[in-house]
Amino acid sequence: MSEQSVSGSHLVLIPSYNPGIKVRETVQAARANWSPVWVVVDGSTDGSTAVLQDMAKQDAGLRVIVLPRNGGKGAAVLAGLVAAQAAGFTHVLTMDADGQHPAQLISAFMALSQQRPDSMVLGKPIFDANAPRLRVYGRRLSNWWVHLETLWAGIGDSLYGFRVYPVAPLLNIMQRQHWMRRFDFDPEAVVRLNWAGVASCNIAAPVRYFRRDEGGVSHFHYWRDNVLLSWMHARLVAGFVWRWPILLWRRLFNSRTRCSHDR
Repeated sequence: MSEQSVSGSHLVLIPSYNPGIKVRETVQAARANWSPVWVVVDGSTDGSTAVLQDMAKQDAGLRVIVLPRNGGKGAAVLAGLVAAQAAGFTHVLTMDADGQHPAQLISAFMALSQQRPDSMVLGKPIFDANAPRLRVYGRRLSNWWVHLETLWAGIGDSLYGFRVYPVAPLLNIMQRQHWMRRFDFDPEAVVRLNWAGVASCNIAAPVRYFRRDEGGVSHFHYWRDNVLLSWMHARLVAGFVWRWPILLWRRLFNSRTRCSHDR
């Protein structure tokens, strides 16, 4: 994307924590498809901070925000949202720093967001052969709970982090409570935005899991993160109990909570 096409409303936001060798390639791919791109370094200790800062010195379309300590993905996104709103941006596309997400689809996601600025644009993952089966099956369970918590309002996938958020409603939700700071960020964000009346549009998008010898890095801890997700769903179900009449009314009478562009 040329520098003459810098967006003043939509930016790419990449939270990054010890992302491994794929981070340079990931950021370069994002920059080839969009400007501006911001990276929030979440207390990394693997030397990637210096790599990213050197890249930013040579690229006016790239900004690096460095947090002093690791606070989790949601905390990194929150820091980016605060800075983005202060700079006048209205929407952010989040993507992982480890190369799993399809940078070539950034423009398509942004275009749909510009058509539907009041909606969130969610990636619906297409898995490759290297996707860990346990995680694929586990996300089906998490997605079922999210469908229940939103009364099947059209959220295609709750865990895929390649998505576009409207900044103001997400920032409002996150600043009112202290949850959504770690691995629970992605699913809780879509549920609470749905509760706030933000529609969801879905676009199918590939996700690639790299092997360790290919530079793949995973910070997913099976027991710790599943306990975190279980506690998150317990909170959300408790919130759903008194919201379900409102959600049912929306499902029956308010078509604006659904997106006609799902594909």
